[in-house]
Amino acid sequence: MEVRKPVIKSIPYDEFKDNASLEKIISELHEGGCNVVVGSLDQAINWGRSNSLWSLTFGTSCCGIEFMSVGCARYDFSRFGFEVTRNSPRQADLIMVAGTITHKMAPAFKRLYDEMAEPKYVVAVGGCTISGGPFKSSYNVVKGIEEIVPVDVYIPGCPPRPEAILYGMMQLQRKVKIEKFFGGANHKQNAEERKLGLSNEAIAAGWKKPLVVTDVPEDVVKNIKKEQEEGK
Repeated sequence: MEVRKPVIKSIPYDEFKDNASLEKIISELHEGGCNVVVGSLDQAINWGRSNSLWSLTFGTSCCGIEFMSVGCARYDFSRFGFEVTRNSPRQADLIMVAGTITHKMAPAFKRLYDEMAEPKYVVAVGGCTISGGPFKSSYNVVKGIEEIVPVDVYIPGCPPRPEAILYGMMQLQRKVKIEKFFGGANHKQNAEERKLGLSNEAIAAGWKKPLVVTDVPEDVVKNIKKEQEEGK
């Protein structure tokens, strides 16, 4: 009895850019009863992440009530994939800060943010979270959580209506859908990459250190002077 091992043939790199070759491969797979969806891995990952944001329950004052109302039957944010709210930062990828953050609360808030796994997002809900609100002049209130953590979406209001919170979440969805986790302009830098002081484009291009201009070539200086003289 002859046992045949399956042979998996890789696709040449040039054929990835050839639509005719890809369509031929897809048609052959369709004949065998396979359903094929063609797309990039970034699109698949971002589609899943944008439609399954798990929020950490973090309501510290009146804006927290508005966030609760968004989850009730009248607004029902489960339609957008936000219905899973967690009490553990290790199970959440979004922290929606709804309410006043005092200096006493700030270390606990920062610790919760640090315990969340990447990629993670922050939404600032209400005037108190964004700028301190009516308590801005108070000695015990943080004047904006951007002093502690990076913020992805701001939802202004005192407090903002549930419709505003839903719109802010939709903006976060749009932001997640254009991220590029395998290089490019929206690549999320790790700690080592941040120390380099380079842009994401430079990291994607393979730079290892910042480009510092120490001297200007003489021909460039001459061309600039010539352009200036012609302009006069």
